[in-house]
Order: sequence, then C-alpha cells, then structure tokens
Amino acid sequence: MAKSFTELKESHPCFGQGRAATGRIHLPVCPGCNIACRFCERSLNDTENRPGVTAKVLKPEETIPLIKKALEISPEIKVAGIAGPGDTLASENALKTFRLIDKEFPQLIKCMSTNGLLLSQRAEDIIATGIDSLTVTVNAVNPEIEAQLNDYVIWQGKKIEGVEGARILIKNQLEGIRKIAQAGITIKVNTVLVPRINGSHIEEIARTVAAAGAKKYNIIPLIPTAKLADEPAPTCQEIHAARAAAGKHIELFLHCNHCRADAVGVPGRTEFSRQIYAQFGNTGADLKENFSHG
Repeated sequence: MAKSFTELKESHPCFGQGRAATGRIHLPVCPGCNIACRFCERSLNDTENRPGVTAKVLKPEETIPLIKKALEISPEIKVAGIAGPGDTLASENALKTFRLIDKEFPQLIKCMSTNGLLLSQRAEDIIATGIDSLTVTVNAVNPEIEAQLNDYVIWQGKKIEGVEGARILIKNQLEGIRKIAQAGITIKVNTVLVPRINGSHIEEIARTVAAAGAKKYNIIPLIPTAKLADEPAPTCQEIHAARAAAGKHIELFLHCNHCRADAVGVPGRTEFSRQIYAQFGNTGADLKENFSHG
C-alpha cells in the first residue's frame, strides 16, 4: 500500500518542506521522450545542475548494485526516484526498475515523475508497481497556452503538433491524475513558470489539478534554454505572485533544488552522484536534444 501524504511529509525530502534530513537517489533509466517542450534541453554530462541532466542512462538491472552502494555511503537515503532524463512512460525502463526495487529494497519510498502524456493509459501499470508518489508536469490546462510551451506530442505513433497535441496532453494528464489519486498515491504537480505565456494562468492550473486529486504544487522558474533561451527568467516578484495565486487552492512546495536526473544524497546538503556513478564514466557529454523532464 502506498504511503499516505502525512507519512511522506515525515520521510520524503520533497514533501517534508525540508524538515526531515532524508536523502534520495535518482535513477536515470529513461532514454527518450514523447513530447517536445520548448524550454527543455536534455544533456548527458557531469557538470550542469538542472533537471534532465545525467552522466549516463542506465539499464534497469544496473540500478540495484548502485542503490546498494548509495545506501552504504549515504544511509539517510529513504527514497528511490526516477525523473528522467527522458519521460518515465516513454519506455518500459522506469516500471521495470520499480519492480526490481520493490523486490530488492522494499523499505525505500518509490517516486516517479512524468509529463503525463501516457499517464491515463498506463495508470494501472503504474499503480501495480507500488509507487508512493507521482509528480506530473502540467504547464497549462488551456490548450492554446500549452501549445506555446510544447511544439508537439508523439501520440499513438503520430506526431501531433500545436493545439491538437496540447489538447491530447492535457486530457491525458488530468484523467491520469484522477486515476492515480483514486488509488491513494500522493500526487505533486510541477509547473514551469514562463510569465509571458502562463504567468496569469497559474491559478487556473492549481485549481484544476487540485480538483483532480493533486496534493502538492511546485512552481519551477523557467531556466531559459532551448527554444525559450531568449525568454526572461521569472523575477522574484513574478514567482511570489504565482505562488500566492496557486496557494489559494493547493499546498505549495517551496524548496525545489532543480535536481539532476542522477542526483544522490540529501538535497542541499550532500551530493554523491559522481562517486556512485563513477564506474560508468561520462559517455555522452556532447548529446543534446529537446525533451521534457517531467
């Protein structure tokens, strides 16, 4: 049975508002993506500290010895998460990995992030893995706005652009959130704040995802890159206004560290990713492509 929202607040670094000095290991097992967010740039390197970056994409079976090593180095680790570098539902790797973790490390909290395009379709499979929390990136609930943030989706083998693709994405996100929430799994929603595009839309997003069953809401300031490289990052005032609007409807998450897809340790205190992943080396420092980190 999934841990309750109250239990997660005591043991998960993303839900405890920094109260608990607990750690996590992010397992970078997801190589590809199925949507093209205009602000996302995937990169394989060991220097950048942002979502969607990892030094290596692993196979599911490679994660088990790594988790064992991580727990020896950092016993504070209570959470095994998968957040990329691609989308967790664009391949079978994430779900395979969670099944292995459930067998080998049943004491660990399991959390997953996704862009939500396949969330409704794969809801039962996700629930069956026994995950405790799910993060869904929802950047708009209005297709006209979403189409300004996402060029296209790959849906049922077809590339669907613009508003039509955005409509499919939003529908599947909200349907999936409802299904997962009804199973008792805690849901956090991430929204990338791009003030010119979705700044005045934040309250509607928060209200909508809360009604669907989300428990926590995280506003991520845009890191200008990829096709939105010339878009200004939000000011402190714009972030504060967005949080004030969202906070009317849902509990806020206020201490995001922009974690890499291969982060290991206690957020903001310790980082052991290089030590843990050193055996693999940096095998793709020059690879870059647009994607969504969930």
